[in-house]
Amino acid sequence: MSEINRNCSGTTRRDFLQLGLGTVLGWGMVDLLRLRASAAQASGKFSPDEVNCILIWMDGGPSHYETFDPKPDAPKEIRGELDPIKTSVPGIRFCETAPKLAAVADKLTIIRSICHRDPNHGGGNHYMMTGAPTPVPVNCGAFVTFHPSFGSVVSHRRGLRNGLPAYMTLPNISRSGGPNFLGAQHAPFVIGGNPDNKDFRVRDVVLPASISESRAATRQQLRRELDRMLRLTEAVAEDPAVSFDQYYAQGIDLVTSPKAQAAFDLRREPDKIRDLYGRTDFGQRLLLCRRLVEVGVSFVTCYFGGWDHHTNIFKSLKEKHMPKFDQGLAALISDLDDRGLLERTLVVALGEFGRTPKVNKDTGRDHWPNAMSVLMAGAGTPRGQIVGATDAKGYYASENVHSPEDFAASLYTKMGIDPHQTLHTNAGRPVQLVNGGKPIKELFA
Repeated sequence: MSEINRNCSGTTRRDFLQLGLGTVLGWGMVDLLRLRASAAQASGKFSPDEVNCILIWMDGGPSHYETFDPKPDAPKEIRGELDPIKTSVPGIRFCETAPKLAAVADKLTIIRSICHRDPNHGGGNHYMMTGAPTPVPVNCGAFVTFHPSFGSVVSHRRGLRNGLPAYMTLPNISRSGGPNFLGAQHAPFVIGGNPDNKDFRVRDVVLPASISESRAATRQQLRRELDRMLRLTEAVAEDPAVSFDQYYAQGIDLVTSPKAQAAFDLRREPDKIRDLYGRTDFGQRLLLCRRLVEVGVSFVTCYFGGWDHHTNIFKSLKEKHMPKFDQGLAALISDLDDRGLLERTLVVALGEFGRTPKVNKDTGRDHWPNAMSVLMAGAGTPRGQIVGATDAKGYYASENVHSPEDFAASLYTKMGIDPHQTLHTNAGRPVQLVNGGKPIKELFA
């Protein structure tokens, strides 16, 4: 049996690690609390805003044909095997893979005319998650600056709310979902695991079952004593240990606060609501997203991968990806609306690009940045409309064409952030947040 290292109060190092409060390893909650507060002190107060955002990232590039822009009159090698269906809005059709979203089409907007020129996953991901194209160095010595993600910019502008980080992502982080030059304090707090599992718990937030709140308080006192041993004097305000106590205390407050417990504990949701979202990993993650914005988290990304359908696209979408996507997202939009939260919550669903018009020899579609569909709802977005269009065969965005910069400018404007502000790298180099993009007027009432 391995040795268990116990401290003088009978507290093991494992207990501290379970809480994520006894050591600075990785980006735990206390680390983010400390770093974000440090950044806030350096840059002044963050402006409050009432619009939060849930961004569903469809990693791999979802097909516009098999979701929100079907082309029934195109030749079979283009239109594919699936049929269009009517929606709740006369004249608007979705693919048969999205019956539940079709039923709530009167609550959302589809943009069919966003496009760019980067057919690579990495470049497309960066472009659509930041509003800036992937920088290409002119020569080997060129200085390359990658942009921060939307969520990191929101974190930079808003900071903590109700003791919770402004930016969270689940179950993992997209390749371009990080803070880049804004610094690690604006990285997302990652919520791993499957919320549909009965033993689902969030690290650094939900106390392990074996540790009560009273025992956690004992650990707080113990940490204070250990920190005191490392100090030369309590009076040295510059001592890092002095400031760390503040964030350690905030971490304890977080894991013992009723609001945090309520946000992360899906068991408190009625079965009827959990069933509405679907008892799937994705459906329950969207439910958790709703609970997070409900308590004031400004930006939540829900990562849903596997949309890179080079083979068997029709079977994969119809049987695997779209059923839980369709049910979960339709439930999220309806649930937010029923609770009066949709007008202050922006819901966005997108990937890095669309798919090729012609079905390939493996019954799949390949990368195609010339046309894609983006779903938006809430935060004052007019309901029941289509913005822009692709040509008759879906090759190219052809009407009311918009760039990723326009999309980024729209998102930031919705959240009260000036898209044309200038940020600065650690070296003081100025970087424009969005270069030349203009908000898409149809997205504003």
